[in-house]
Amino acid sequence: MINLKEVLLTFTKENQQDFILYLEKKNKRKDAKNIHLVKLLLTDNLSSLEISQLLYGKQNKVALHALRKRLFQSLIDFTANISMKEENSIDIQLIKYILSARSFLLKGQIKIGYQILDKTENIANEHQLFTILNEIYHSKIEYAHLNKTLNFDNLIAHFKSNQQQLIIEDNLNIACAKIRISLAEYQQQKSKNDIKILIENILKEQKVVISDSLSFKSLYQIIQITSISSAQKFNYYNIESFLVDTYSIIQNHKSKDKQLYYHIEVLYVIANVLFRNKKFAESKKYLGLMEFYMNEKKQKYYNDFVSNHDLILALNLNYSNKQEKAIAILEPYLNKKNNDIVSQLDIYLTLIVFYYQNGNLEKAKKLLASLYHTDNWYIEKTGIVWTIKKNLIEILLQIDSGNIDLVDSRLKSFKRNYFKHLTDINEQRVITYLNLIETYYKNPEIATTIEFKNEVEKSFNWIDKEKEDIFLMSFFAWLKAKMTKQDVYLVTLDLINN
Repeated sequence: MINLKEVLLTFTKENQQDFILYLEKKNKRKDAKNIHLVKLLLTDNLSSLEISQLLYGKQNKVALHALRKRLFQSLIDFTANISMKEENSIDIQLIKYILSARSFLLKGQIKIGYQILDKTENIANEHQLFTILNEIYHSKIEYAHLNKTLNFDNLIAHFKSNQQQLIIEDNLNIACAKIRISLAEYQQQKSKNDIKILIENILKEQKVVISDSLSFKSLYQIIQITSISSAQKFNYYNIESFLVDTYSIIQNHKSKDKQLYYHIEVLYVIANVLFRNKKFAESKKYLGLMEFYMNEKKQKYYNDFVSNHDLILALNLNYSNKQEKAIAILEPYLNKKNNDIVSQLDIYLTLIVFYYQNGNLEKAKKLLASLYHTDNWYIEKTGIVWTIKKNLIEILLQIDSGNIDLVDSRLKSFKRNYFKHLTDINEQRVITYLNLIETYYKNPEIATTIEFKNEVEKSFNWIDKEKEDIFLMSFFAWLKAKMTKQDVYLVTLDLINN
């Protein structure tokens, strides 16, 4: 049986109230119990037996089952209405046009039917809705023998051209699905495949070529999966030019204003990559564009993106020596309920780092303590890279807080849970880093010696500063601060800017 409580809890408070109002308008009988059931599901953790007793004054499984079934149908109707009003308004409107046109064609009103289909075709072309265009051409072809003024050869040419676009979209959809499955297996430590090579092979296999013939959504999908693959290896430098070049295609794309959501997503991805490459001014330029489009169409997508926008803005400010401003941007999110769990966790972990760099260890520890779930839970929600960062930050924080027992247990746990994975993906640098941290932790006096400095120098194969990931540099800054007895935040800024 469908878990109605689980479905209802996916709604915002506003949508829950709207659903109750929807039921009130729909109910024809005054004694309808559907609203009472909704309120019981939302406010109490009751068993079916308890719900039945409260609704009927006795156990009535048959009536409760029928009520649940009707309520589920109402939920489907309600969510469909929301979708029609919000996300898919163009698609739904065009489907209505097609149904209307087919009705006229069926009744022999050929001229009116084709006029409606022509109008629908123009809108669908404008929005690159290839599936809907296929339905339009199918309808036009079906009744072509009744339309004496129709240019049939031209219609078939458009139909075949659209079929090719559908094939391209379908191939890309399959490619993205395969890549996402592989990424999920990678994050869950079930795969050792090189993600970059895997993406290249899958795109090649599906015959996907990047050009302005792709829809805006398709271009976004390619940008997104390329960015995700780079995150697995902390390699953002090599994809920057690809992302910026791909955006230049999107900038002149004929449907960019019609697919606003994906346009904002693309700007977010680019702003994030530029930040990771320490190009703060350029990153903020794309954040400015992102904010501009977030305010378009009466801020239709503003709430969907504001937390991600503010997170990247705060990170740019923090590493531009404007830490107080950065903290001020993110702190209000501690008291907000964010439906995007990944965004919320990113903000929490970022604030922990800001507090730590600011020397406010108590605030950092208090916020870290609020992340009380198991590592497996965090791996499932945010991926293994985020979880490894969280564990490393906790180890450093406990060392600086003097919690010896906790440090020992965290070090053992990290080695047991992540060393094999890090070895499998050829991320020896993290293992080397933790070993140096352990050496320092067991003998802090060694940090300022020439021997330790030489050991650190020969332990890493450094790449150019421009190519090195900013977060990896931040972790190394902690170690360098111990070696030079300097403030960790100032050392971090010095490493990044000089």
